[in-house]
Amino acid sequence: MPINVTNPEADALTRRFASLAGVSISEAIVIAMREAIERRHRQETPQETAARLRERHGIRLSETARRPLPSEAYDEIWEGR
Repeated sequence: MPINVTNPEADALTRRFASLAGVSISEAIVIAMREAIERRHRQETPQETAARLRERHGIRLSETARRPLPSEAYDEIWEGR
């Protein structure tokens, strides 16, 4: 299935990458997309970041802190806005 690139910057970046990598335009797109997807999969989730920071700073969550807030707490936050 063909891809039609109408963005001049996307075209220029793809051609530059293809030239640097010594591959075709199509292969440059495949490589770039695989690398971008891999980077996204390696990123920390917000929960992982929080856990890493808690560990670094020696913070432990109690069982109470691990439970979600009841919906009423959110209602109170938004009252009066």
